[in-house]
Amino acid sequence: MNAESALALATFALATSITPGPNNLMLMSSGARFGLRRTLPHLLGVALGFAFMLMLVGMGVSELLQRAPLLAEAVRLACLIALLGFAWKMVATPSAAIDGEASPETAPLTFLQAAAFQWINPKAWAMALTAVAVYAPASDLLAVAAVAAVFGAVNLPSTGLWAMLGREVRGVLRGPRRRRAFDWGMAGLLLASSVPMVVAG
Repeated sequence: MNAESALALATFALATSITPGPNNLMLMSSGARFGLRRTLPHLLGVALGFAFMLMLVGMGVSELLQRAPLLAEAVRLACLIALLGFAWKMVATPSAAIDGEASPETAPLTFLQAAAFQWINPKAWAMALTAVAVYAPASDLLAVAAVAAVFGAVNLPSTGLWAMLGREVRGVLRGPRRRRAFDWGMAGLLLASSVPMVVAG
């Protein structure tokens, strides 16, 4: 990969990683609920989990989906159900952790949960499929690894900004009304992020 291609890839990775989507909205919500330190496993799971997903997509998963339309449709449906479930969890689970009343019911996502979520995240699929098609179309292991490495390097600080933003709004979320308004707002934005997937289906 030459310098021009690497710069274009880094720009694409930044544009797709830092813009709103399920990962960033959930990280912002987690940062507000639990603070940055407790959100770190979630944050690392997103960055490393997506890099791993991109590697597998580049080594043949994308071709499998093209050859098996029923499987692709099943993945799309799983993505939609997962987003609905996470949106419901946002409004059904009180943000007690903002007031320091953490409980198992309000625990942040673990590293493995966040990494697994990438496989049912519609934006992650769109990013991985596009990146592989444009920057590593020959299923070359080194090319795919280079794409995954660039995304990993760009994704972590980009998504980390959303977790930090969530942490910064903790101070204005004191009181049940503000917390509930925040929870409903995050859930609504998460559902809105699924609209393109529904329209495409």
